[in-house]
Amino acid sequence: MHTILRLWKLLLAFTLVLPMAPAAQAQKATIERLDGSRISVPEIERLVLALMDSAQVPGLALAVLEDNKVQYVKTFGYRNVQKRLPLEPQTAMYAASFSKAVFAYLVMQLVQEGALDLDKPLYQYLGKLLPEIKGYQDLATDERWKQITARMALTHTTGFPNWRWFEPDEKLRFKFAPGTKYWYSGEGIQLLQVVVEKITRKGLLQLSEERVFKPLKMTRTSYIWQPAFELSHAIGYMEDGKAVPKEKRDEAQAAGSMETTITDYATFMAAVMQGKDLTPKAKQEMVRAQVAIPFKAQFGPLATVATDENKAIKLAYGLGWGVFESPYGPAYFKEGHDDGWENHSVAFSDQKKGLVIMSNSSNADKLFKELLEKILGDTATPWRWENYVPYNYSGK
Repeated sequence: MHTILRLWKLLLAFTLVLPMAPAAQAQKATIERLDGSRISVPEIERLVLALMDSAQVPGLALAVLEDNKVQYVKTFGYRNVQKRLPLEPQTAMYAASFSKAVFAYLVMQLVQEGALDLDKPLYQYLGKLLPEIKGYQDLATDERWKQITARMALTHTTGFPNWRWFEPDEKLRFKFAPGTKYWYSGEGIQLLQVVVEKITRKGLLQLSEERVFKPLKMTRTSYIWQPAFELSHAIGYMEDGKAVPKEKRDEAQAAGSMETTITDYATFMAAVMQGKDLTPKAKQEMVRAQVAIPFKAQFGPLATVATDENKAIKLAYGLGWGVFESPYGPAYFKEGHDDGWENHSVAFSDQKKGLVIMSNSSNADKLFKELLEKILGDTATPWRWENYVPYNYSGK
C-alpha cells in the first residue's frame, strides 16, 4: 500500500468537476451536507486518502450530487496496483448489483407504457409454463411459481434464494411463499429479465442501450464486456490485497453483469433523481416503501433474524431500490458487492442530494459509514444491516 503522499499526487490529476458558470465555480469549493453545513473539497480529499491508507483500499471513486445534478467526481489511487495505473473518472469498474437499479429503471419505463403489469403473474407473459423454460425445470413440482409477479421480483419477495448455486445441490427452489417477506434474490431479477425480453422481443443488451445508456450518454457502460474497456479498466482486490482475476462477462444479466464508470453511474443517478424518462407516478412507485425489512442483516445468517433496530428509519424495499426515512426526508439506495468490489449509492429526495461510491477493493465497505457521514451528513443509512462495519470499529 502506497503512502498518502503518493496517492495525493495521483488525486491531483484525476478530478472531474462538472461544467458550471464561472460565478458558480468558487461556490463549489465546498459541498453542502444534508443539515446545511459544509465540507470543503480539500477536506473531502484528505479524508478519503487517510481512510484508504488506513483500511488498505487501493482505489476508490466518488461522486457528489446536489440539486439532483452531478457536481463533483473524483478518483483516488490505482485501477491496477501491480502496474501502477491510476484509477480515473473514465475507468471501467465492475458495477455488481448496481446492475439491478439500472434494470429497475428500464422496467419502470415498460410499466408506464403499459407493456408490463407489476401485478400480473409473470408466467402469463411467457406463453408456456415456467418449468418448461430452460433453467426453471426444478420448479416442476412446486406450483407457487404461478404467483410470482414483477413487483415481487423487484422487491425481492419472490421466495427464491439469492442464487441457486448457493444451495447444496445447486437447484432452484422456494425458501418461502412468494410475496410474504423480503429476501434479496438475484434469481428473481433474472426471471424478470426473461419476461422482459419475451415481451419486448429484444435482449437486455439492446434494451439497455436503447432505453438507458445511449439516451443518457453513458458511453462506457454495458451489461457485457466491451473492447473499449481494455484501455482503462480496474482490477479488483481482496481484503489481503490479492488481485481478483478480471472477469470479462459475455452474457447480459440484469442482476449483476454491468461494467460502468463513476462518471457514467453518477450520470445515471442524476437521471433517476430527476425522474428523467419516467412519469412522476412511475418514479414515485419505484422509490416508495413496498415491503418492510425487519431483519438484522441483508446477507448471511442474520438475514432472517428479526429485529427492531431499523424500525425507526422504516427500512424497506421499493422496486429495485432499498428505501428508508431520515431526519431529512425519504431516501433510496442501491449497493453492489462482489469479491474485490464494493459500491454504494444513495439519494435523498427532498434534499436533492446524493452520493455514489465505487471501489475495486473488498475493504472499501469499511469506509462507507464514515464517508456517508462526513461528506453527506448521512447518519441514517443502516450500516449494520449493510455490514458496513468500519475498519477501526470497536463498539457493538
